[in-house]
Amino acid sequence: MSRIAVVDIGTNTTRLLIAEVEDGRIRRELARDGRVTRLGAGVDAGGRLGDQALQREHPVLAEFAKRIEGRVTERRVAVMTSAVRDAANGREFAEEVSRRYGLDVHVLSGEEEARLTYLGATDELEPDSAERVLVIDIGGGSTELVVGRGRKVGFHASTQAGVVRQGDRHVRSDPIAPEELRAVAEDVRETIAAAVPESERRGIERGIAVAGTPTSLAAIAQELDPYDPARVHGYRLTGQTRDEILARLQPMTLDERRRVTGLHPDRALVIVPGIVILEEVMALFGLEAVTVSEHDILRGAALAFSG
Repeated sequence: MSRIAVVDIGTNTTRLLIAEVEDGRIRRELARDGRVTRLGAGVDAGGRLGDQALQREHPVLAEFAKRIEGRVTERRVAVMTSAVRDAANGREFAEEVSRRYGLDVHVLSGEEEARLTYLGATDELEPDSAERVLVIDIGGGSTELVVGRGRKVGFHASTQAGVVRQGDRHVRSDPIAPEELRAVAEDVRETIAAAVPESERRGIERGIAVAGTPTSLAAIAQELDPYDPARVHGYRLTGQTRDEILARLQPMTLDERRRVTGLHPDRALVIVPGIVILEEVMALFGLEAVTVSEHDILRGAALAFSG
């Protein structure tokens, strides 16, 4: 039995997992937490991690490092994704995080991010299952699309269709204007269609959706207050439910969305672009519903780096 701490420093959210791992399985989660930091805000336009974003990020990392210090862990890992790998000052930030917080930092390539996401999302599937599975990870800067069978990856694409990136590109109004949503949809549709051959989009038997957009939709649909991971994990999210929530949220102002039961206030800014991304992915892959999962890249990184 080994104990590992993983910090996932994403484009929109920074999260912590401390877990016990044995024989390639997560045996127990000792701590899990997350904060919306919007580290990648402005990276798409300016090419750098901004000063305000870094000022939001460092207090969260300091808090998580202190919590890790309070646990006995064999490994202390940080994984960094789209915002850091795309930013001109991303490597500098990664080195600073390693130095200040004592973390073994990995700036993941798109391929590595996809592999770890799939590993985490499918950890409860039978390893030798023949079912063709699509894992959808809608992040802040990118959306990872991974096709496989059982625990084995067959195809992956890391696309620049993230909730922060699309919001920065297309959304200016409050409430969000219908034409802005159409621009998000067209951008996402073209991006994903170019990245994923039509042959890979056919024959998907199960869709698993991870990260903040689908988990928020599951919580909104069930009016969860407080958030209950046990009721979110495994929730079957249909296209109809997704569209009903979008129709409800789109005309709202940002302040109104912050008061929606089941939606964390910090996610109110990006939830609508996120729903549009999910809608386009499900349409392109012919999915009428997806299974929402709490198991994602955090869990995958814990499994991959614990050995």
